Amino acid sequence: MKKALLSALAVSTLFALFGCNNRSETQVLQPTQTEELKPMQQSWRGVLPCADCEGIETSLFLQKDGTWVMNQRYQGAKEPSSFATYGTWARTAEKLVLTDTTGDKTYFRAKGEGMEMLDREGNPIESQFNYTLAPVKAALPATPMAMRGMYFYMADAAIFTDCATGRKVSVANNAQLERDYAVARGNDSKPVLLTVDGHFTLEPNPDSGEMVKTLVADKDAKFIAGKDCNSK
Repeated sequence: MKKALLSALAVSTLFALFGCNNRSETQVLQPTQTEELKPMQQSWRGVLPCADCEGIETSLFLQKDGTWVMNQRYQGAKEPSSFATYGTWARTAEKLVLTDTTGDKTYFRAKGEGMEMLDREGNPIESQFNYTLAPVKAALPATPMAMRGMYFYMADAAIFTDCATGRKVSVANNAQLERDYAVARGNDSKPVLLTVDGHFTLEPNPDSGEMVKTLVADKDAKFIAGKDCNSK
């Protein structure tokens, strides 16, 4: 009974996740929907085939703001063996389309309660090997990712507007970042371009207590004064 209740809650939550995002794009990509994607949860994991390692342990996380994070660990490979990417997601009647920060696309489709990876054109992969990720409950990966966006700090709170996705996220407390930002902005109270290797996590909002996506700066943070997301 408990398992059935949890499944029902997951279905209702992810129906909202998929039903509210990118409606206009859905109509453009697939005007006549012959099959709706079933409600799915927010995280999946599985081991995908690898040509030169034992397998690629792949974790995929979808978020309500239309973004995703994917972590891939190459089993049996030399260090570093884990890599993470992120971007935006959209859906058609039958496919989930992931677009990363460089514009490259990855395709999945619902397969039972899981997610099956498709080929580069969005077609099923004819193979005896496993290409399906199973639903799991897992935390966002801590693998650093290269990010670029506008950083703004005011009233004891920092906001990062990602250049690739356009999404705004809170920034975890980081005294060094705050000092470097103050130097970079000078006398102007305005956003400054920041490049950084970081990862996303969930932290409670200090006012509401709601868990919100937050950027954690891991390393190589650099402010570039006088530049913005459109700068080369």
